Amino acid sequence: MYNFYYDNTMLLLIPAFLLAAYSQYKVTHTFNKYNKLINKKDLTGKEMARVLLDYEGLSEVEIINIQGSLTDYYDSSKKVLALSNDVYNSRSISAVSVACHEVGHAIQDKENYGFLRFRESLFPVVNFASKSVWILFVLGIILSLRPLVEFGIILFSIIVLFQVVTLPVEFDASRRAIASLSNGILDESEIGPAKEVLKAAALTYVASTLVSLLQLVRMVLLSRDRD
Repeated sequence: MYNFYYDNTMLLLIPAFLLAAYSQYKVTHTFNKYNKLINKKDLTGKEMARVLLDYEGLSEVEIINIQGSLTDYYDSSKKVLALSNDVYNSRSISAVSVACHEVGHAIQDKENYGFLRFRESLFPVVNFASKSVWILFVLGIILSLRPLVEFGIILFSIIVLFQVVTLPVEFDASRRAIASLSNGILDESEIGPAKEVLKAAALTYVASTLVSLLQLVRMVLLSRDRD
């Protein structure tokens, strides 16, 4: 009897899961490595972000401290830049690199960066899809309701699209961060470590996107197996 939960299509996900595991190790290892290296300007993540925001004419953006580790984000709707405990008060190269990356998102918002706006337009659908896609898809498989299965695949495709669009948004924010840090803010010897931190963080987005892409392929294969 065909079993939805245990089937050969799950083998597709193994490379992506391995990359995801490695990317999590890499970002944690790299962040911790340079979290011990204090930047020569002796600025905290919050202070560094404030300097760059004010320089970019974004003094209205509020900087807040949030709980968690590497949970940093920029909220364009509220004009809030949220920095985690490991970034907000830390003076490390890791902290200021992450803080500047989030400032990069604030600059994207200011300049109406196309990929950022497109990603934001997908938010409502993605929020709905993330809560319902697997319920709809599995029910469609179990009840042999082809329209429900196809709707689930369409919803998951939108989630994948969201993650694909996220890649240029994150890469561009990191590019902006490095450009800012290279403009006399960090010492030349500190730029290399900053790049390492941001590259490691970017790898997590690549891994997450790959997992979702292969999961979408798996869904399509499972739906065809039911025909």
